Amino acid sequence: MIEEWMADARCAEIGGDLFFPEIGGSTDAKKICTTCEVRAQCLQYALDNGETWGTWGGLNARELRKLRLAAGAAA
Repeated sequence: MIEEWMADARCAEIGGDLFFPEIGGSTDAKKICTTCEVRAQCLQYALDNGETWGTWGGLNARELRKLRLAAGAAA
């Protein structure tokens, strides 16, 4: 599903391949996310939609998993 905020994302300017790297290759994508004005929306989208691959809102797949686990434990 395409959200309005996605057009403003830095990854839309660069291309998505960088944001779906091999395991351990998310460093460059995460650096780009730090300057993205829609980073919070991106992270929320990933959490709401159960994204399990790629870099979303500055977090890689492992970090997203940890965040979900922590949120589940806090609920």
